Amino acid sequence: MKLSLRKSLFAIALFSFVGAFAQGPNNSGTYYSAADGKKGKALKTALSKIIGNPSVVSYKALPEAYKKTDRRDDGKVWDMYSCTTNYSFSDNTGGYKKEGDMYNREHSFPKSWFSEGQPMYSDIVHVVPCDGYVNNRRGNNPFGETNGDKYKSNKGFSKLGKSTTPGYSGTVSGWSSPMLAGNSYPAYKEWALNLLLKWAEQDPVSEKEINRNTAAYGVQKNRNPFVDYPGLERYIWGDMQNVPFSYDNYQNPTSIITVNAPTTPRPVRIYTISGTLVRTTNDADRALDGLNKGIYIVNGKKYVVQ
Repeated sequence: MKLSLRKSLFAIALFSFVGAFAQGPNNSGTYYSAADGKKGKALKTALSKIIGNPSVVSYKALPEAYKKTDRRDDGKVWDMYSCTTNYSFSDNTGGYKKEGDMYNREHSFPKSWFSEGQPMYSDIVHVVPCDGYVNNRRGNNPFGETNGDKYKSNKGFSKLGKSTTPGYSGTVSGWSSPMLAGNSYPAYKEWALNLLLKWAEQDPVSEKEINRNTAAYGVQKNRNPFVDYPGLERYIWGDMQNVPFSYDNYQNPTSIITVNAPTTPRPVRIYTISGTLVRTTNDADRALDGLNKGIYIVNGKKYVVQ
C-alpha cells in the first residue's frame, strides 16, 4: 500500500531519537526557526525537538478531531486506504466483514514498531482514518511496492503482497520493523529510505495535505515539516545533506521551471499514484477524461478522479 502517507513516515522518524520576524511557509511563522542553518543529521535532530512534544488528543477523541482534519468536500470521511467508501464520521463503531462496513484509526507507522508509546500513539499526523477491513489486512506490514498477490482493495487502491522493492523480499503493505535501522540516524534501512525518497519525488505535496497539516496544528500544535517544505527529505537523507536549511528562505529542490518553444505543444503526462504512466496527451483540459476513479499525478501535481 502506498499513499501520500510517506510524508507522515518521514515525520514520525524524527520522534525516534510578534515583531517583524521572518516568516515560514503556510502561516508557520517562526515555528521552524530553531532548525535554521542545520544540515543532514543535525537538521533531523533540530526538527525532532521542534515537533516532538505535541498536545495530542486521546486515541478515543481522534474521530471527533478527524472532522477538522479529514473531512471531504461532501462532508464524508477522507478514507486513506479505500477509494470507494462514503463514511459519515459516526460510522466508526461495530465490526467489519468486508471493505465498506466501517472506518477506524490507522497507525500508518504501526504502533507495534514503537511499543505503543506516547505521543505517537494518538498523533493525528500519522494516525489517520481508513476502512477497518483494509486496515486489518495491512496489519503491521511495512509500506512498499507490490503486485498485490495476497490482497487488493476495491479498484486495487491498496495492495498486500510480496515486495517488489529491491532490498526487501518480505510482505509489504521497541522501534522494531523491517523498515527501521535501529538507530537515530538515518533511522530507516537503505531499501526503505530509497523507496520513500522515490515516492516523495513522485507524489508532490498537495493542497489537501497542506490543509490537513494546518488543521492538525490546530488540534495538537505541531506541524509536519515535510508538508511545509517540499523536498525537505533530501536535506536530511538525500542529495542536499550539505545544504544548510533556511526556514524563511527555503530552496525547494523540487521546483523546476520548464520553458517550451511557443510552437511546440507541451505534453501532459498522467501517472498513477504508484508511478505508472497511463497517458500522454497534448490536451490539458481533457487529460483525465475517461480514467478510472483514483489518484493521478499530472505533470507533477496530484488530482483525484471521483
